[in-house]
Amino acid sequence: MDGMTATPARKVLLAAPRGYCAGVDRAVIAVEKALEQYGAPVYVRHEIVHNKYVVKTLEKKGAIFVDRTDEVPEGNIVMFSAHGVAPAVHEEARRGKLATIDATCPLVTKVHKEAVRFAKEDYDILLIGHEGHEEVVGTSGEAPDHITIVDGPEDVAKVEVRDENKVVWLSQTTLSVDETMETVDALKGRFPNLLSPPSDDICYATQNRQIAVKQMGADADLVIVVGSRNSSNSVRLVEVALGAGARASYLVDYAEEIDEAWLEGVSTVGVTSGASVPEILVEGVLEWLAQRGFEDVELVTAAEESITFSLPKELRRDLRSEAAGLVGRPGTPSGG
Repeated sequence: MDGMTATPARKVLLAAPRGYCAGVDRAVIAVEKALEQYGAPVYVRHEIVHNKYVVKTLEKKGAIFVDRTDEVPEGNIVMFSAHGVAPAVHEEARRGKLATIDATCPLVTKVHKEAVRFAKEDYDILLIGHEGHEEVVGTSGEAPDHITIVDGPEDVAKVEVRDENKVVWLSQTTLSVDETMETVDALKGRFPNLLSPPSDDICYATQNRQIAVKQMGADADLVIVVGSRNSSNSVRLVEVALGAGARASYLVDYAEEIDEAWLEGVSTVGVTSGASVPEILVEGVLEWLAQRGFEDVELVTAAEESITFSLPKELRRDLRSEAAGLVGRPGTPSGG
C-alpha cells in the first residue's frame, strides 16, 4: 500500500427502535380516519404531532390546524392533538358547539390522571417539563393551583411548597431520562420526602429511542436525528447522542437539510428519528448517505416494541350529525 493509510470503511448505524411511537401512530391514523368517515374539513387544535411533513401531508387531505378552539366555526369537528389539553379546552369546545375527538396519547392521559389524583389529595405537584410545551400546558391545566413547573435542575432552587411532607413529582413524557433524574435528585436534595409517581412518566418510546442512541453514539462520528425543531423528544436525541460520545449531532426535517461538510473525516454515521417521524423521511436520509458512499447499514437494536393503542372511541359515532345537532341548542355538551 506504499505506506498509505486505507480509508476507513464508511457505514451507517441505524437505531432501532426509531420513529413513530404508538401514541403518534394512533393520532395520525385518527385524523386520516376522521377525514375518511366525516369528510373534510376536520379541524385539529395545534399540530397533531410535532412534525412538519406529517402536518403538511394531513393538510393536503383536508385537515385544518388551528391554534385556538375558538377559531373553529360552530357545528364542526375538532380533534385534540396527541399532546393533550387542559379541561378548560374541553369546556371551550362545548361552548363553541363543537363535536370533539380526543387523540391525546394514553400515556399523557395517565399523567393527567396522576395530577388530578394528587391534587385531590392536596399535594404540591412538581411537574418536570419545558415551560410552554403543549403537553406541560395541558397537564398543568388539570390542577393549576397545585402544580409548579420545574424546567430542569437549574429551576430547583426557586421551588416553593406549602408542606415539605406532601410533595410529589411528575414529568412531561418526552424528556431526557438522564436530565429528568438529575432534576429529581436535586429536588430530593431539597425535599427528602418527595414522592415519586406510581410508575415512570417518561414514555417507553422516548426511553427506548434514547437507549438506542446511547448505544450508537459512542461508535458514531456523526449522528443525524430526523425530526422537527419543536419536537421535544427529537431535540433530546441530539443531546443524548452528544452525551454518549458522538463527535457531532444534528437535527434535520429532510435529507436535503444535511450539509455535505458534516461528512468531512467521518466514517461512521448514526441515524435515528424522533417519535413523531414517519419512516419515509429516514429512508430519504439513508438514500442521501448511500449516494455519498455510506451504503453499509448496520441495525443497532435496543428494544423490541409491540405496544399499540386503540383509536379514539369518538370515531365510532356519527360526529357530523352530532355537531349539526349542537348548533341552535344552548349549552349542549359535545362528543367525548
